[in-house]
Amino acid sequence: MGEWIPTDYNPDDFANRRHIGPSPAEMAAMLKVVGAESLEALIGQAVPASIRQSDALDWPALSEAALLQRMRAVADRNKVMTSLIGQGYYGTVTPPAIQRNILENPAWYTAYTPYQPEIAQGRLEALLNYQTMVADLTGLPVANASLLDEATAAAEAMAMAQRVAKSKARAFFVSENLHPQTIAVIETRAAPLGIEIVRGGECDPLAVFGAIFQYPGTFGEVRDYTAEIAALHAAGAVAILATDLLALCVLKEPGAMGADIAVGSAQRFGVPMGYGGPHAGFMACRDEMKRAMPGRIVGVSIDAKGNRAYRLSLQTREQHIRREKATSNVCTAQALLAVMASFYAVFHGPVGLRAIAQRVHLNAVTLADALRAAGAEVQPEAFFDTITVRVGVGQAGILAAARHRGINLRQVGRDRVGISVDETTDAGVIARVLDAFGITDPARPAAAPAIPQAVIRESDYLTHPVFHMNRAESEMMRYMRRLSDRDLALDRAMIPLGSCTMKLNAAAEMMPITWPQFAALHPFAPEDQAAGYHEVFADLTAKLCAITGYDAFSLQPNSGAQGEYAGLLTIAAYHRSRGEDRDICLIPVSAHGTNPASAQMAGMKVVVVKSAPNGDIDLEDFADKAAKAGDRLAAVMITYPSTHGVFEDTLREVCRITHDHGGQVYIDGANMNALVGLVKPGEIGGDVSHLNLHKTFAIPHGGGGPGMGPIGVKAHLAPFLPADPRTGAGAVSAAPWGSASILLISWAYILMMGGAGLTQATRVAILNANYVASRLAGAYPVLFMGNRGRVAHECILDMHPFQAHGVTVDDIAKRLIDNGFHAPTMSWPVAGTLMVEPTESETKAEIDRLITAFLAIRDEIGDIAEGRISADASPLRHAPHTVEDLVADWDRAYSREQGCFPPGAFRVDKYWPPVGRVDNAYGDRNLVCTCPPVEDYADETAA
Repeated sequence: MGEWIPTDYNPDDFANRRHIGPSPAEMAAMLKVVGAESLEALIGQAVPASIRQSDALDWPALSEAALLQRMRAVADRNKVMTSLIGQGYYGTVTPPAIQRNILENPAWYTAYTPYQPEIAQGRLEALLNYQTMVADLTGLPVANASLLDEATAAAEAMAMAQRVAKSKARAFFVSENLHPQTIAVIETRAAPLGIEIVRGGECDPLAVFGAIFQYPGTFGEVRDYTAEIAALHAAGAVAILATDLLALCVLKEPGAMGADIAVGSAQRFGVPMGYGGPHAGFMACRDEMKRAMPGRIVGVSIDAKGNRAYRLSLQTREQHIRREKATSNVCTAQALLAVMASFYAVFHGPVGLRAIAQRVHLNAVTLADALRAAGAEVQPEAFFDTITVRVGVGQAGILAAARHRGINLRQVGRDRVGISVDETTDAGVIARVLDAFGITDPARPAAAPAIPQAVIRESDYLTHPVFHMNRAESEMMRYMRRLSDRDLALDRAMIPLGSCTMKLNAAAEMMPITWPQFAALHPFAPEDQAAGYHEVFADLTAKLCAITGYDAFSLQPNSGAQGEYAGLLTIAAYHRSRGEDRDICLIPVSAHGTNPASAQMAGMKVVVVKSAPNGDIDLEDFADKAAKAGDRLAAVMITYPSTHGVFEDTLREVCRITHDHGGQVYIDGANMNALVGLVKPGEIGGDVSHLNLHKTFAIPHGGGGPGMGPIGVKAHLAPFLPADPRTGAGAVSAAPWGSASILLISWAYILMMGGAGLTQATRVAILNANYVASRLAGAYPVLFMGNRGRVAHECILDMHPFQAHGVTVDDIAKRLIDNGFHAPTMSWPVAGTLMVEPTESETKAEIDRLITAFLAIRDEIGDIAEGRISADASPLRHAPHTVEDLVADWDRAYSREQGCFPPGAFRVDKYWPPVGRVDNAYGDRNLVCTCPPVEDYADETAA
């Protein structure tokens, strides 16, 4: 007879059964290696007792099923309407093949920024397609691989214009026809840089270094800006057009008007509105300006065998390298959304895009004709998709009548209504709009455009073969699969990147973002239609306050770098409110790489503080520089634990010194994954922190974005948080709640983990890092072990000793690819090192596989050191090895087995990089950042 034995195993325990990798038995084995009696004992050794929080995070955890049930109830509180508000946000149709194979596919959404190009060829090709699409449609030769949104792209363009303009004027012209949220973000960016903003209808070219116009205008006007641009050029000023990619399928392109820079949003290319984001902002420019362009640029280079290979070019990570001298703090882009937009263009091709654009325009003409026929005053005469109707005192009634019919229109001033049709508009929508105006006669479909001949596009676009593929879904699906197979993402292997926290992005967390109740809302829809979203915002904010010890949060910053910037602006506004002129920001060398660039953008002067030999802030140097700053001290920016991977005992003293001099303490949240449940930044002296939700709180990196960087503040700073972009300057992104749709992911993560689960995740992240450090300490020097011989959630392995044998950190990083791993963070924050962060989500087996790979590489270095093989002849120098290497004639000093199947590598499921080591110098000398010429493509396919 069988015996009934009760079990305490809970299969619905998301935190301990799904998110946290090591099992209890594995943790016990790891603790033995680390030399700690228990997990809590290890935490006691790693985390100073003086900063530990006294209260536990105590909300209960939800199972995956319960979470989805809760999400359904919250989603149902949102009201999905047909929003014809426009203003840069439009209804669009996401092709199901793109939704399923890109947005919902972990091969795409769990990838990291393509800093290791050999294992990122798929997403790099997709981003190159994006750049080509933007360059073609704008008529400008160079485009970047996306920015955060249209408004921040416009603000970046203003700063770029100032750098390249021949004019010495200090003012910048902003057209009154620009989208209001774009004006707000430009004004925010301009103030700390000392740029005067001139708003109006007419621009004096002699008085400005640059100007930006909206094309088509926010109220619909389509006009040729060639004359205005020529006048700006004559005065040495730079001309910027904020534009619409779909409109450019039928309208004269900015490049043909002489524009220097074009910016905008790729949202309507298949990316849902999502109550504000995420969406890929774009920027394109003239060729001679490309080295001043912010953000990432994908370029074409060659690998070690001369084969074509893609890579990031020029400014890649320049904000980390140049620090306070950087021209931008752009870190996170919107890679996943740029990939979606690029596939939308591949999916439809130029003929399909033109057809969609023509249909949108003719629907707008149909609507305008019907309104005019009924006696309405409709403006403008020339438009693409947007019209305004003068309705006088009837404005409120018409807006209400439209809402009663399920349609949101735009309130313009006190007496007009704006209407923007889009890809989803059909005859039924037009009929409902007309009905709201009291017009019941059927609209006659328009046949003639309302675009003057002078601004109808004449040039071709998207001529590259990739945009002319057979668009059968089978072919599209295979193309997307081919590109994803070229990449190494979290769905294949661990990505042990220090400071970037590549943890599990659970399927249950991701599912709700594509539900229409969340995806289809316009960010400027009436708030009573977004009750579900606001429930999420309120509960997420409350829980983030509980986690951090802060009193208030802004959810607006749509990247970590934007969070840094917003936090510093908040500090600056607080000082101004007290009549204090403070402009010095102290930044330790151990702080996060974007901190100095953010401080410079916020109008502060950066003073660098030294590190002590153990990696801590040099307290004597800090105190000296704080005293010298005196009443000019605005802030200190600290990353905690530091980027050196240790908990510093000096933190409270640093905070005390700063406050004694009247400054504010900014604690960078990049390493919050080592703090949640253990330490509250707001209780140990922090005044403001940003949180990288795409790190600690499970939003996926998406190949380099989306990200979110909301900021938490103590009560005295709360009045100075970013403003609503609809109400004027003070906003840092285009939408009031940033990339609202992906906040759902972090909320879901926090709900399923529960307070205890979040705390356990932090403990295990610290255990995993210390396990790696303990196992590798004999083979690689581990820097900055902390005062008790423990690291935090990451550890830095020093590769300097191997340089004497001709082995570089790059050799080791590329050899890890042969083992099936993405390299750890390379040469940052310390040159010649690798920073490893295993996160709590990795199992012991996967961590052991990484350790096996590192130890095998150390043996290969030993072979070089002992003279058995030279560095140039070793597998390290030839890494990574491709299938082409495997099948080619083999004349190397090591075996095929050693080269292609090193210890730690899978055999059946081996990852093969599609290219060999990429030649970075060649790519910068021969910069190509659009799809290669048709002739090259033909040669390749023929081969």
